[in-house]
Amino acid sequence: MLIAIDVGNTNSVIALYDGDAPVMQWRISTSSTRTADEYAAWLSQMMAMNGYRLDQITGCILSNVVPQSLFHFRNLSRRYFNTEPFVVTAATIPGVEVRIPKPSEAGADRLVNAVGAFMTYGGPCVVVDSGTATNFDMVGKDGGFEGGIISPGVNLSMQALHDAAAQLPRVAIERPARVIGKDTVGAMQSGVFWGYISLIEGLVARIKAEYPEPLKVVATGGVVSLFEGATECIDHFDADLTIKGLHEIWKRMKGKR
Repeated sequence: MLIAIDVGNTNSVIALYDGDAPVMQWRISTSSTRTADEYAAWLSQMMAMNGYRLDQITGCILSNVVPQSLFHFRNLSRRYFNTEPFVVTAATIPGVEVRIPKPSEAGADRLVNAVGAFMTYGGPCVVVDSGTATNFDMVGKDGGFEGGIISPGVNLSMQALHDAAAQLPRVAIERPARVIGKDTVGAMQSGVFWGYISLIEGLVARIKAEYPEPLKVVATGGVVSLFEGATECIDHFDADLTIKGLHEIWKRMKGKR
């Protein structure tokens, strides 16, 4: 069995594959101080609840954007899966040309999303990944990574309002019933939610105006479900895009071997 791990700044997504079939998926908060033993204790319980064991895992692929966590996830794979993890970077990812001046600056998550989007929807396309940051990543018609845009994520914006303004509370991010807020909470929710819809629509429009070919728009990320049905500029919503990309990269690596 394959375990695919996407380590994000806020949360990590862990998926289990039996051949080409996804069987389970879990989400855990990312912590740079959580040890391999702690991850293993949690994961063994989650797997046992669904009838699986750690010793059934024979392969591990890892996408990581938190350098301090890499040591612990490597140890998790080596110690509890008895296998060396394949760590995705611009230098190791097969079949993707990274068309930016410094390929090493392309985050692993952005490259994995490019693979998942091209495999599932074809190219060219733009991937809107809404997480700690909101990324807009360009995928060429041949699947190459062509750069993009990085902006603050919706949760960061809400947190910044609370931290920087003494009288603004911490509120949940949700779609408000109306655009014009009638109280502080409603005004904050409207500003962040509709502000991000406008951010997405505006940047997608500018990308399409600059790019020489028609583009599909694919949305993914931890908060992507918030925006579904709120804008017509997104063609596909796919919360599992990154995990799909990791699985595709693993298949390519097996083919090379």
